Amino acid sequence: MLAGLLLGLFGPLLAAAPASAHAALVGSDPANGSVVPDAPNRVTLTFSESVQLISDRIQVLAPDGSRADQGEPTVSGSQVTIPLRSGGGRGTYLVSYRVTSADSHPVAGTVTYSVGAASTPPSGAQETDVDVDPVVGALIPIGKYLGYAGLVLLVGPVLVLALLWPHRLDRRGPGRVIWTGIGLVAGSTLLGLWLQAPYTLGTGLFEVTVDDLRDVLGSTFGAVMLVRLGVVVASAFLLRPLLTGPAGGESRLDLALLGVLGVTALATWPLTGHPTASPVPGVSVVIDALHLGAMAVWLGGLVMLFAFLLPRADARELGAILPIWSRWAAAAVGALIFAGVVQALIEVSTLDGLINSTYGRMILAKVGLAAAVLAVAALSRKMVKSRAAAETPGPLRRIVLAELAITAVVLGVTSLLVQEPPPRTAQAVESGPVSTTVDQTLTSEKMSLQVSIFPAQAGNNSIHLYAYTPDSKPLPVVEWKATASLPAKNLEGIEVPLLRITDFHAIGDVNLPYPGDWEFKFTARTTEIDQTTLTMTAKIS
Repeated sequence: MLAGLLLGLFGPLLAAAPASAHAALVGSDPANGSVVPDAPNRVTLTFSESVQLISDRIQVLAPDGSRADQGEPTVSGSQVTIPLRSGGGRGTYLVSYRVTSADSHPVAGTVTYSVGAASTPPSGAQETDVDVDPVVGALIPIGKYLGYAGLVLLVGPVLVLALLWPHRLDRRGPGRVIWTGIGLVAGSTLLGLWLQAPYTLGTGLFEVTVDDLRDVLGSTFGAVMLVRLGVVVASAFLLRPLLTGPAGGESRLDLALLGVLGVTALATWPLTGHPTASPVPGVSVVIDALHLGAMAVWLGGLVMLFAFLLPRADARELGAILPIWSRWAAAAVGALIFAGVVQALIEVSTLDGLINSTYGRMILAKVGLAAAVLAVAALSRKMVKSRAAAETPGPLRRIVLAELAITAVVLGVTSLLVQEPPPRTAQAVESGPVSTTVDQTLTSEKMSLQVSIFPAQAGNNSIHLYAYTPDSKPLPVVEWKATASLPAKNLEGIEVPLLRITDFHAIGDVNLPYPGDWEFKFTARTTEIDQTTLTMTAKIS
């Protein structure tokens, strides 16, 4: 029963942001939906945070469905570069990607661009969304749950056993609790390493290959999880004298080393989560580790108090232990509140995000439940100060059970919270890549004119013109002319100076002083006697 309670109030809060806070594609070159005159030699994808590549999960399809990419893509921070084959044909290309974000979650999607003119996008394998096997998706939160439960059964009980445990009491019961904690942390770490492969690839639980596991172990996620596993194994050896030897048999050096290992282990949780992609990653990692450590000390100590000390210790022993534990608990709760406030400011950042987002409202619900837990904890602290608990520990034991019961309710709220992205991240995901360029293709019997206006906003704008024959071959132009008008403001005939770059390509800069529906007139003279005039309307914001 306690295993379902001891995860507690704040343990999974650390995973609240990471669970669905992924990187977002914020830009691409060529831009999504754009039309470019010539086939580029590479495609660049820019994300909202640093990403890692997944083997063979990025491709570019040509208009005929063949692979247009060549060689391996490269990544530098938040930017992925995909080299392309030279001499690509005209039409629409499809870029399909699946990468891993800094918080270890997969991100997938597609981008299209066209060379010369748009066509029907190619069909083929497309990463249109992040598909996750249902079994894998269900096991991931279970694995995290077990890891947090293991920390609760490990950190708090070790501290109590090393510093507060009466010499006369047997250590076998607490030893079993601590070994259970070690097993849960180690097991959840191994499970996390296994699940990361099908999770990032979108495959089934038993479709993992040796190469897939090798890729996971070679990633940042895998390295951090291996560090955690190593720390757990080293801690198990150092804990043996404390758990099996005589009271006081453990050395101060062993306890100091356990402290260092404990801090290292706590840091591995935020290092595999969203804090690494925070606007202030150093602060977020430290705050999350502090949050996790305070939770493990408080709830782990409550488990020891409820299961062993209150039923077994005598009045004299409780009179010495409870005041010290009360001060520990007060410090842990203070650290929880401080860390929670700082992390909420980072993830929510605005009052509107707190009130008008699902994530923010769940935070408020957790605050209300946390207030109830603190009220019960204050009652137990009052009993400890009055020393009544040392004489009759039964009432205090019931209060401790009430604290654990309320945290089970908070855990239910947190389980929903982990499915919601924080407002800051959600905004980045929703915005996605946005191109402000206006691209239009104007046609006549003699020519096809591709027009690009950037940034299509009031102020200075650049205009690119490309001339093609009706059968999509470059058409040499002897002379270009262009004008811009805004009828709504009675602005007529603003001349756009144009410069020939190639036989069929011209560029120009023009100041469009007002937003609105601008009318453009383009004249292209192809011979001494032949010229074509085309008009278009573009919305300038």
